[in-house]
Amino acid sequence: MRGGTESAPTAFLPCEAPASVRRAGLLLPVFSLPRPGFGADARSVIRFLERAGLTVWQVLPLGPTHADGSPYQCLSSFALNPVFLDLEDLEHDASFRNGVPAKARRRGVGASGPLLEAFEAFARAESGWLDDYALFMAIKAEQGGDDWTGWPAPLRDRDPEALQRFRQIHEEAVQRIAFEQFLLDRQWQSVRREASDRGIRLFGDLPIFVAGDSADVWANRDQFRLDGKGQPKVVAGVPPDYFSETGQRWGNPLFDYERMENDGFSWWKMRFARHLEIYDWVRIDHFRGLEAYWEIDATAETASEGRWVPAPGDAILATLESTADGHLPLVAEDLGVITPEVTALRERFGLPGMKILQFAFDGGDDNPYRPSCHEPLSVVYTGTHDNDTTLGWWRGLDEGKRHQVRSVLADEQGIDPTMQMPDALVESALASRSGLAVIPVADFLRLGSEARINVPGTTEGNWRWQLAEDALTDALADRIRDTLANRDRLPDH
Repeated sequence: MRGGTESAPTAFLPCEAPASVRRAGLLLPVFSLPRPGFGADARSVIRFLERAGLTVWQVLPLGPTHADGSPYQCLSSFALNPVFLDLEDLEHDASFRNGVPAKARRRGVGASGPLLEAFEAFARAESGWLDDYALFMAIKAEQGGDDWTGWPAPLRDRDPEALQRFRQIHEEAVQRIAFEQFLLDRQWQSVRREASDRGIRLFGDLPIFVAGDSADVWANRDQFRLDGKGQPKVVAGVPPDYFSETGQRWGNPLFDYERMENDGFSWWKMRFARHLEIYDWVRIDHFRGLEAYWEIDATAETASEGRWVPAPGDAILATLESTADGHLPLVAEDLGVITPEVTALRERFGLPGMKILQFAFDGGDDNPYRPSCHEPLSVVYTGTHDNDTTLGWWRGLDEGKRHQVRSVLADEQGIDPTMQMPDALVESALASRSGLAVIPVADFLRLGSEARINVPGTTEGNWRWQLAEDALTDALADRIRDTLANRDRLPDH
């Protein structure tokens, strides 16, 4: 594995810890835009947020996905998804010679001198992951899309002569993939600059584990617990929980933490640096896996046969903190089976946790998701991408449960029990003591289960929902702004 990037992360807005200022944001995946990508629709979201008084745009991981479309099982932890490259923006890019077709431009053909110089600078700065990613994707295409563990042994095992021979034969394909990543990065940075100019922070997502069929694992086999053919010996998942009676067997290979610690967690540092180039803040998905992870034998059929194994979360976070000038712009996704040890790890590094209101109405008064249990150092949501929309959730409750929800919101926050859903739960989130409130776009739009993004433990029909073309109206923005003003969540300026 090569070292990290040459360039330091660019600071667009002043550094600020998540949840340190009372504010509100929108959860809206890029793939849910009417025209998914880093073009006009993304910039429209920024302008909508500014008008609405929302100062955070939370997205899901932006990496290249497998056929199922899951952004949590990407082909790379570092690359951006090629489907997000906006070709219309590319056609109007003044850095290219007029009249060069978009397909040629994606290969770097027809680019002006300064643009090629910028690409070369990008390639040098990102060489720690870009070279391997471009080669991985070119080989994968040549192999008909097969998992890398099924490639011919010399390519699977990264025989230097075999890789050099492949590069020579497929130089144009490898170069095209690298140049495409440059263009994607360039477009996303343009979105980020516009967001910064309008006071909007981009809030990203870092899945703690990586997909087995990825450039990450192929290029860094020594960092994972694999057999001689690249197959995982043990895989990741979670035990039985709210979402599944048998748990979830994710299938991701697990890290070889002993080797990682011996080399100073260099892969983690490079990954962290890349995410800070893309986002202002980052959510660590499945944060509890930094304290202990659910280890499942690769031969086991379900996650229920797993076990908890301690992880070196203190050492990893301390290493990342030392590379970020003592400031970790992270949010801990601390859902699921959370022990005092997980909470202590999060608190030692001053990271906000998450409060999900759809989980707030089971159990007693000590339910940590209840509004009365929220604390300023936290991020409150009505629900996440893994939940049903609030209206869909509400429709699934019986009348007794609905009465309980109304009573809790009225007793703990003074919310009118006659207020309709999903507005009442949105109001609860905005009224919360949590420093940051993030509302899924479907809840602002009062949409039902047809707008659900993902059903955990299933593989069909997820990651496909998209906004209607005219969904983010000025009227909606004005309604949101009025609500934020009443709950002291508007920006100072």
